[in-house]
Amino acid sequence: MPNLGPTELIIIAVVIILLFGAKKLPDMARSLGRSAKIFKAETKGLRDQDASDDATVQQPAQPPVQQLPPAQPPVQQPVQPVQQPQVAPPIEQTAQNKAANS
Repeated sequence: MPNLGPTELIIIAVVIILLFGAKKLPDMARSLGRSAKIFKAETKGLRDQDASDDATVQQPAQPPVQQLPPAQPPVQQPVQPVQQPQVAPPIEQTAQNKAANS
């Protein structure tokens, strides 16, 4: 598309005035300005929200590290000596003892 000179811009302006009318043009411009203002405010809000989200992502919440006392070896209970069960005398001896006692 070739460059638009001043005569082409004047012709375009006249066509717009004829199509929309002189009374509706200020209302349309005002409406367009309000829409642009709302759009700008919304995009700024989204940028601020993204910046705050990025800040929270970069610094994840880390729970504080609890320092535990140094590990101590487990205390061993004193071992009680185990009584050895009394072994029954061999059967031969018991038979001999019974014979000797009778």
